[in-house]
Amino acid sequence: MEYMNKFESVIITNPDIPSSVLDKEYKNFVKLISNNSGKVVNEENWGLRDLSYKISNYKKAFYKFFQIELDGSKLHEIKKSLSQNENIIRHIFIKVNEHQELPTKLNDEKK
Repeated sequence: MEYMNKFESVIITNPDIPSSVLDKEYKNFVKLISNNSGKVVNEENWGLRDLSYKISNYKKAFYKFFQIELDGSKLHEIKKSLSQNENIIRHIFIKVNEHQELPTKLNDEKK
């Protein structure tokens, strides 16, 4: 049995894509995790938010938060796949000892 690490991830996507494409991107991310023997424990939609600085000429982007359990050795392949997706403008994975309780503070700040 593989050792499963706990990660929290945020995927930041292009603000100009239609909601149907956005939903498809999130489903593809969940599928990517499961195809690499991981699982998404929880997810939280943070919605359209201002970026701290321009990324690829965007001032806003859609944010989605995921809590994941995954073998850390598979992370490189996942990041590589995300980097090749033009609709995902940024992503981050942070290894944690325990997942934080939901809802997160950012979710509470939604307008």
